Amino acid sequence: MSESAQPRTNQDEGVTAVRRAMQILQAFGVDDAQLSLAELSRRTGYHRSTVLRLARTLAMDDYLAQCADGTWRLARAAGWLGACYQATFNVQDVVEPLLRELSLATGESATFYVREGEQRICVARVDGPKAIRHYVRLGAGLPLDLGSPGRVILAFSGEEGEPYESIRRAGYMISLGERDPEVASISAPVYGMNWTLFGAVCISGPVSRLPESILLKHKDTILDVASKLSRAMMGVRRSGRLLRPQGRPGA
Repeated sequence: MSESAQPRTNQDEGVTAVRRAMQILQAFGVDDAQLSLAELSRRTGYHRSTVLRLARTLAMDDYLAQCADGTWRLARAAGWLGACYQATFNVQDVVEPLLRELSLATGESATFYVREGEQRICVARVDGPKAIRHYVRLGAGLPLDLGSPGRVILAFSGEEGEPYESIRRAGYMISLGERDPEVASISAPVYGMNWTLFGAVCISGPVSRLPESILLKHKDTILDVASKLSRAMMGVRRSGRLLRPQGRPGA
């Protein structure tokens, strides 16, 4: 008998039930105060009877609650998990591994910036492997209106006019020698809770090595990392404790 033809064990069925229960919880979005059984069934792809059985099980431990009109909402235990996640999440724990992934994929330095007043602040950084590279120290403050990271932050903060309209339409920006005549970069926005702008991620290096044609080849990679960062940041509180870079200007 092949492995696929073997009968499922109780353990397999238990794992499947847990995963289905988690997918029911994940069907809720930030704008969903409550969802009907039909909508939960549509979003998860499970039969209504399966959704109802699992929803009732989740309600036993306060992960879901049924409203008077028969719809379902997230309950106290689900909120507690979210609060624990927010309280213990450290930006660097997620940002630095993804910057490292971006640097390895592109061969260039990768940086994450957030806005502080009228500047962009370098809060995380992974230097590229090449001997000649663009260098920015942790905690450094740079202008918002020069260079692709700052322009991206302004664009997705609602700045009007050009080049910000074009940046919003494209979803990224390429800069060739705008702030520093010898530096080129490509940046993309990173979002936090409720899809508010959190910062910008970029790769940068010498213009001689990163003409526009090469930066365009890295576009999908940086957009993918920006998407991963955004998903990770959705539950992060924008507190000074979490955003403070590990290092000090001039270090």
